[in-house]
Amino acid sequence: MKKILTLLTLLTINVCMSQDLQIPVDTAYITTNTVKIKGKAIEYNAETGFQPVWDDNGKLIASLNYTYYKRTNDSQNNQRPLLFSFNGGPGSASVWMHLAYTGPKILKIDDEGYPVQPYGVKDNPNSILDLTDIVYINPVNTGYSRKIADAEGKMPDDELFFGINADTKYLAGWMNTFVTRHNRWESPKFIIGESYGGTRVMGLSLELQNRQWMYLNGVIMVSPADYKVLRVGGPLSSSLNLPYYTAAAWYHKQLPQELQSKDLLEILPDAEAFAINDLMPAIAKGGFISDIEKNAIAEKMSYFSGLSKKVILQQNLDVPNSFFWKELLRNTSAMTIGRLDSRYLGIDKVETGSSPDYNSEITSWLHSFTPAINYYMKNELGFSTDVKYNVFGNVGNWDRSNDNTRDNLRQAMAQNPYLKVLTQSGYYDGATTYFSAKYSQWQIDPSGKLKDRFSFKGYRSGHMMYLRNEDLIKANDDLRDFIKSALPNGKSAKY
Repeated sequence: MKKILTLLTLLTINVCMSQDLQIPVDTAYITTNTVKIKGKAIEYNAETGFQPVWDDNGKLIASLNYTYYKRTNDSQNNQRPLLFSFNGGPGSASVWMHLAYTGPKILKIDDEGYPVQPYGVKDNPNSILDLTDIVYINPVNTGYSRKIADAEGKMPDDELFFGINADTKYLAGWMNTFVTRHNRWESPKFIIGESYGGTRVMGLSLELQNRQWMYLNGVIMVSPADYKVLRVGGPLSSSLNLPYYTAAAWYHKQLPQELQSKDLLEILPDAEAFAINDLMPAIAKGGFISDIEKNAIAEKMSYFSGLSKKVILQQNLDVPNSFFWKELLRNTSAMTIGRLDSRYLGIDKVETGSSPDYNSEITSWLHSFTPAINYYMKNELGFSTDVKYNVFGNVGNWDRSNDNTRDNLRQAMAQNPYLKVLTQSGYYDGATTYFSAKYSQWQIDPSGKLKDRFSFKGYRSGHMMYLRNEDLIKANDDLRDFIKSALPNGKSAKY
């Protein structure tokens, strides 16, 4: 592997340590590589860089760490599709999809996604780099990205970065600079965001279009977190979780035999219909629901969730997800199930209680991701520093006010006939449930005039469905199909 190092600028960041730590502000470290994808050798450059963020007055306020993969043995060159990739949190680095989903390297894990030692990375034979170049972006305080102090040592205000609208504003400006520097204005452009990244890319779709004059071909949301549903509570939010309960209970063999004997995809439509048509209006009636109806709903909810009718009535039909994770296996193995991926099991100190002691899935994932990204950045991408790689970073009190991201996406689609949307979700995701993701997609355009440009794909795993090898293959193939379908192929952008 040939390494090419280019260093443009270093800037000292003052931290509370015995000496100053240094990260680059504007630099690129480039390596040349080859990976075999779908049986074909793909040559590419991997550029690990730091590109500045400037405020509206052109003042340096931050430096973002990114990794850019560009295929070099493709005659399309700069006309190839370009995909910008974000994770979520907010406050999460781009490591997750970078080293486990779409990139040319993936974690050394087993076929179901569980960590194995020695930690590290291996080639990803399913990467979409054969079709599209990819940029993984770490927002401020994630990865190696940091705010930058001015000449007097004063840090820029958090409000410039840490909020739904501030986040999309500075990231869109950064993306404009990246596209210009790398001469990619001719490329069809796509953005993908996981979890909170779903909110981020919905907002970016219009921000890029209206303020940066950058028109997209596709928006991809992976296990999206929509804050008009997530953690809202009440009849809508609670009832949308029920089909996820069905999926998780089916996986752990806790459903009645009538359901358990069928395939998962055979039973989910009935659970979805019950959630929308029966459970939602029942919860909406609150304490004024009749005893007859309340008992009938609890009976049916027990049928679809694996929970007892008794505990459902004790919760007044409104069962919190955290209680479900603790309760589902309480009377069998007494183990808890994971939040982001309910295939994972945990062990609590006591069997009583209303929520698990810890998230069993995230502790498992950090086993694999943290050693791998630190190894990969230094040993294969050629960047070494004493600055900590923030898998999760502090983003203060994130401002969720004025969340118009759903309508932003609708406006971007209405104004841009090329723009299509794909949602990918895992059925066993208990944090941003798959049925909530479907509902959010339905709500983006109430007119229904854009619905033919939306698509949804579900997988038999959790939040990071790509950790399971079978779904890694399928999900990447779904991305390929979507990107190809969103390319203009000579068609004009008009209705």
